[in-house]
Amino acid sequence: MSTTDVILGIDLGTTFSLVAYADAQGPKLIRDADGEARLPSVLGFGADGRVTIGWEARRHAVENPEHTVYSIKRLIGLGIDDVKKELPHLPYHVERGERDTVRIEIDGKARTPQEISAMILRELKRRAEQHLGHPVRKAVITVPAYFDDSQRQATRDAGQIAGLEVVRIINEPTAAALAYGIGARGNVDEKSGARSLPVGDKSKCTGTVEAVSGASGPIAVYDLGGGTFDVSILRLTGGMFEVLSTHGDTHLGGDDFDRAIITLVQAEVAEQFGINIDSPATKQALRLFAEDVKIRLSVQDSAALELDLGSGRTYRRTITRGEFESIIAPLVERSIDSCRRAVADAKLQPLEIGQVVMVGGSSRIPLVRKRVAEYFGRPLYTALNPDEVVALGAAVQGQILAGRRDDTLLLDVTPLSLGIETMGGAMGKLIMRNTRIPCAATEQFTTFMDGQTSVKINVLQGERELAADCRSLAAFDLRGIPPMPAGIPKIAVQFLIDANGILNVSAREERSGVEAQIQVIPAHGLTREEVARIEAESIAHARDDMTAHRLIDLRNQVEFDTHKTEQTLARHGDLLSAPERDELLAEIDSLRHMAATTTDCDALFMALDKFGKKTLPLANLAITAALREASAPRETPIRR
Repeated sequence: MSTTDVILGIDLGTTFSLVAYADAQGPKLIRDADGEARLPSVLGFGADGRVTIGWEARRHAVENPEHTVYSIKRLIGLGIDDVKKELPHLPYHVERGERDTVRIEIDGKARTPQEISAMILRELKRRAEQHLGHPVRKAVITVPAYFDDSQRQATRDAGQIAGLEVVRIINEPTAAALAYGIGARGNVDEKSGARSLPVGDKSKCTGTVEAVSGASGPIAVYDLGGGTFDVSILRLTGGMFEVLSTHGDTHLGGDDFDRAIITLVQAEVAEQFGINIDSPATKQALRLFAEDVKIRLSVQDSAALELDLGSGRTYRRTITRGEFESIIAPLVERSIDSCRRAVADAKLQPLEIGQVVMVGGSSRIPLVRKRVAEYFGRPLYTALNPDEVVALGAAVQGQILAGRRDDTLLLDVTPLSLGIETMGGAMGKLIMRNTRIPCAATEQFTTFMDGQTSVKINVLQGERELAADCRSLAAFDLRGIPPMPAGIPKIAVQFLIDANGILNVSAREERSGVEAQIQVIPAHGLTREEVARIEAESIAHARDDMTAHRLIDLRNQVEFDTHKTEQTLARHGDLLSAPERDELLAEIDSLRHMAATTTDCDALFMALDKFGKKTLPLANLAITAALREASAPRETPIRR
C-alpha cells in the first residue's frame, strides 16, 4: 500500500474518538500500546502550557476541573446562543466571541471548538502515522447525520487545522451501515474489532446469525452516542448503500443520561444537607461518577452511590435500574419519536424494516434496547461493537475514495431542508430534507421595489415555514442590478450540495448577467482567513508541539519505569545490598523530580536511559529468581 493510498477513517466522537484504515483484508482499527482503540475526547490544559489528550486528561479532570475540556462536539459549529442550555453543566469557561462564536477560555487564552477538536484529530493522526510508519494527510471524518451545514463546515475546518485534507464528511449511521454491509458480504477483518455478520458473536446478538445474513428489506441504524442521536433508514442492494431517510437530535445522548443522575443527586443533597454541590470540581467529579453508575446499571440491577461532602457528612443511596429507567424514559422516547419520523419519511412501516443495527455506546442501555425492539417489533442486531463500527465504516469509505474498492456505491441524503428568506419573512425551500446528495436546485426570484439595485440572500436551514423559526446559515448580497421596475429582474438562485453535505449558493440576475456566489460560511463560524491563520500557526509551532508531545511521552515512560522498579524492589529488593537499594530509591526520586521540572527532552531521555542501565542488575536478579522458582521441584500429590 503506498502512502498516497491511505485515507484514514475517523470517528470524532463526543466521548471517545477512534481512527481506522482499510487495506486488502478490510478495515482495521488503530490501537494504542494497551490495545485500546478509543481515545477519550478530553483535553487537559496545564499551567505550564502542557496539553494532555485522552486517558491522562480524563484521569485528572477532577483535579483540574476548569482546565479540562470534554464534550466539545456538542459546541462545534454552533453560536453562543445555541448552547445556552449546555453552559450550566460545563465546569470550564465558555464565552461569546466575535460574530457570536463560542470560545473556550483557559488561563486568559480563548480557543474555538474547532481548535480543540483539531487537537484530538492531530493526536489520532499521530497515532495512525506511528502505526503505519509514514505520514498521512487524508481522512474521512464522520458526523451525526443531523449535523447541519454549520456543524459540518466546522468539522471540516477542524480537520484542516489538524493538517488533514478532509476528503469526505460522512454521516455516522451511514458509516455504520457500510461496516455492516461489507461485513454481511464477509469482507470485514475479524482481527480489526468488527465482527462480520455471517460469523457474528451469537452471545451478543439478540437474533440469529442466519436471520441477520438473510435479512430482507431496508435496515435501520440506531446510533445513540455520548452527545448526539441519529437514526437512518437504508436500503442495501448488492454493493449499493442508499439512504432513504434520516432523523435525529444533536443534543441527545449519554451526556444527558449522566445529567439525569447528576440532577437527582444534586436535588437530594440539597434536600438532605442544604448544600448546593455545583463547583467546577464537583461538576467534573459528578460527571465521571454518574457515567460509572450508568454503565453499572446496564449490567446489574442496582448501583450503590456514596459521596463524601466533608465535615463528616456523607451522601449514600442505592439507585435501582428501574429508578434510573424512570428518569431517562423521556429522553429515550425522544429517540423513538425520531425513529417514527425517519420511518415515515422513508414511506415505510416499522415492521417493513428488515434489520435494526444498534450503534453508539449508549445503545447498550437495556431500556434503550427494549424500547427500540418494541417499536420496530423485531430482535435487534448487536454483534457489531457499537463503539468501533463507525470508524470502521469511515475507513471503508476512505478505501472507496482512494480507488481501492469499486464494488460499493454510497448514496446519502441531506438531513434538513434548505432555502432562502423571501419577502415577508417566509422560508422559500429549494431543497427538501432527505433529498439524495450531491444535488442542486434552482429557483427564480425577483425584486419587490422599483429601482432596486441589490438583493440580500439569507440562506436558511430548517423545516418551519417562517424564516425566524429556521436557522440562518449565512447571508450575502447580489449587487449591481440595473435599476428596473419591481418584478422585472429575473434572479436565479442555485443551491448546490456536494457529497459532503456542504452547501454552495449562487445568485444571478439573468437580464444583466450580474452574479454572486459563496460557499456558505456560517455567520458565527470561522472565516476562511481565520482557518488559514490557525492552520499556519499550527505549522509554525509544529516543532514546539512535537517537542511538547515528546516530553509527555517521556514523562509517561518515567512514571511507568519508576513504578515498575518500585514493584520489583518490593518483591526482590532483598537480593540487593542496603546501599544498592538506597541508591536505586534515590535514583527514582531524582528521575521523577527531573521529569516534573525539566522541559529538556534530550536531557530527560538520557537520564531515563541511564536509569534503565542502573536497574539492569535488579532486573537480572529478579529474572533469575523467577526462573529458579519456576524450576524448583514440587511434590506431586498421591492420587487415590
